[in-house]
Amino acid sequence: MNNKKQILIVSYYWPPAGGPGVQRWLKFVKYLPEFGIEPHVYIPENPTYPLQDDKLLSEVSDEVIVIKNKIFEPYGLASIFSKKKAKKISSGIIPNRKRQTFIEKVMLWIRGNVFIPDARVFWVKPSVKFLRKYIEENQIDTIITTGPPHSLHLIGLQLKKELKINWITDFRDPWTTIGYHKQLKLSNWAAKKHKAFEKEVLNSCDTCIVTSPTTKKEFAALTSKPIEVITNGYDVEKIIKKPLDIKFTLAHIGSFLSERNPQILWQSLAELIAENEGFSNDFELKLIGAVSNEVLESISNHGLTSFMNHLGYVSHDVALQEQKSSQVLLLVEIDSEETKCIIPGKLFEYMVSERPILAIGPNETDFEKIIKETNSGSFFNYQEKEMLKEYILKCFNLYKENNLMSYPVGLQKYSRKNLTKQLANSILS
Repeated sequence: MNNKKQILIVSYYWPPAGGPGVQRWLKFVKYLPEFGIEPHVYIPENPTYPLQDDKLLSEVSDEVIVIKNKIFEPYGLASIFSKKKAKKISSGIIPNRKRQTFIEKVMLWIRGNVFIPDARVFWVKPSVKFLRKYIEENQIDTIITTGPPHSLHLIGLQLKKELKINWITDFRDPWTTIGYHKQLKLSNWAAKKHKAFEKEVLNSCDTCIVTSPTTKKEFAALTSKPIEVITNGYDVEKIIKKPLDIKFTLAHIGSFLSERNPQILWQSLAELIAENEGFSNDFELKLIGAVSNEVLESISNHGLTSFMNHLGYVSHDVALQEQKSSQVLLLVEIDSEETKCIIPGKLFEYMVSERPILAIGPNETDFEKIIKETNSGSFFNYQEKEMLKEYILKCFNLYKENNLMSYPVGLQKYSRKNLTKQLANSILS
């Protein structure tokens, strides 16, 4: 007889999906059985993933029960008009407002005003019907919905109403205050609808899990339900380690969005190249992942294109190899109030790479506190250009002396296994 507690996780992203969205629950599911919990994972049978990484399929735990159901996604129809634009928008790469084409403006308006809360909303009704029976047949007493896409929380909301089941919401990102939300050209009616859904979900669930203290504070103003912070983290990865790059590589891993376009960095690098012949000979800007046209143009405008090595999207294990072999790791967040709550998932993998982190973002951001707490790098706001330039030069000089290293402390609490223990305690309490 199986004495493990049966839980159901409703997730859109699952291997072979690539990108950061899939990592959180792939890793939680890996360790949950060690804490007396048997996970059932419900995913779409025919999803439209903007990024794919088939190698992640080998990381799916043998102890997880995966169930699938068909989904209708309008991104498939949108791709008839422009497959490339539909793929970019679905992956979160939204062009600068002044440079949006007519088709992009129309697609964004439809995304924000017709598909509420998002384009996966058509999966809600068939999922509730399918899962109602599955939950009863498999004696499941806890469901977890993880978003974005936040429409998955509407599945949990309806099942909570019908079955009185224990329901935990997991917000990997905020809902109505997420950075790109204001770019969706929302009507007043649509904006109110988003907020109404958000408030109903937060006040109907039994427990809410968020990834940052700032999001907890934001949600606490909307609900009295328990809110727990469980960040993303790092796992022990078995990869073939490459030697350190010969060049002085400044590497950015992941999507480089239009709004994440650090002019102070490009200016600093351009000045260092002009002022320091040794820097000019040894420097390389390594970009791994999708990069917006606006960022590429800024790089070009500052005369940095010839120093750029753009590898494009690579598998997760190759990305880990590249970050461990890079000299310095770049972490950039949008300079706005809304992004103070964002703790990029790659931060935790950066921290265990044994390479120093150069981070740029708004003042008093949650990830600044983690970087300082763990001594894993240096953080600069968008007004600290000269200090940023000095730090890059300091790293370069240490690189020339073969003495550029990272000396982090207190990382263990961010391991995926320890974070799963925290999650298990929340589920079992």
